[in-house]
Amino acid sequence: MTKIKVLVVDDSALMRKIISDMINADAEMEVIDTARNGEELLLKIARMTPDVITLDIEMPKMNGIQTLKELKRLKRNIPVIMLSSVSKLGTESTMDCLECGAFDFIAKPSGAISLDIDTVKDELVQKIKIAFMKSEVKTTIIPQKRFTPSREIANRSTSRVLIASEHNVEAVVIGASTGGPKALYEVITALPSDIGVPVLVVQHMPVGFTKAFADRLNLNSKIKVTEAQDGEKIQKNVVYIAPGGYHMEVGKDKRIKLNTEPTIWGVRPAVDKLFISATKVYGSKLLSVILTGMGRDGAQGTSDIKDNGGTTISEHQSTCIIYGMPKAAFETGKVDEVVPLGNVAQEIIKLVMGR
Repeated sequence: MTKIKVLVVDDSALMRKIISDMINADAEMEVIDTARNGEELLLKIARMTPDVITLDIEMPKMNGIQTLKELKRLKRNIPVIMLSSVSKLGTESTMDCLECGAFDFIAKPSGAISLDIDTVKDELVQKIKIAFMKSEVKTTIIPQKRFTPSREIANRSTSRVLIASEHNVEAVVIGASTGGPKALYEVITALPSDIGVPVLVVQHMPVGFTKAFADRLNLNSKIKVTEAQDGEKIQKNVVYIAPGGYHMEVGKDKRIKLNTEPTIWGVRPAVDKLFISATKVYGSKLLSVILTGMGRDGAQGTSDIKDNGGTTISEHQSTCIIYGMPKAAFETGKVDEVVPLGNVAQEIIKLVMGR
């Protein structure tokens, strides 16, 4: 069996060993070399081609962002997974790295030299495997070609349009996981400032990163984007991002309700929590969207929304980084329309604004 070849980059010798041990413990991958900074990485990939690179963000000589830009300039299309500290600088730099083409990121649980980073082992191994599988997928945001649905989906879409025309949409809920930050960036930055409804989003993301994510979206979007706060009134023309570590629900008084109740599907925030609470408030006037992600979070919520007369969308397999959550939602039989990522914002605008 050919193993996934990984090159580990970190300025800490201890961290290089910890990460390498995690990777080498998996039978399907191996660390072929390590580097102390971006400069050393560039020298090494001149004579070797790893399948995946893990890259620290904060390093001397050449940091993670500078390294990504240089890799892009050299046209070395090797998927890169960032390791980031949960500091203000670290979270903001992580967003920069995603914009510069990083495939995904892993949060260091505490500080750059931390023995408890072993808690991210499963996530790291999983994302390396996903990055390897998707290494042919471009990591920059590009326009998608218009998607022609199958006859079955087209027929279901026709009935969806009729349903949507009978019920004015009063709120949009969106759920995403692996690959979600880039997918959400494409969708949310394409929404108009006067869409006329609130948009509530659950993206599986570690504690500490959702504020930087919301701020970056707000900076690049026409519509206002904010990290949700407990008790705030839900307003039109605002996108609310669920904070990492908190379930986000819609209260009967149409206010944001945050809580630290047990995880669902191993995550908090959970898409199902948002969807199920929102359908109790908005009923048939709710529109839901499930984007790329692993697992089945959001499937039950999608089913409940459809049962209450709402309208449901899932991302098409062809544009998903991971066709897990959209597939689970579709298999409930309660998805009205399957849409490629490049058309999701257009569909939301059409259903909400009728244009």
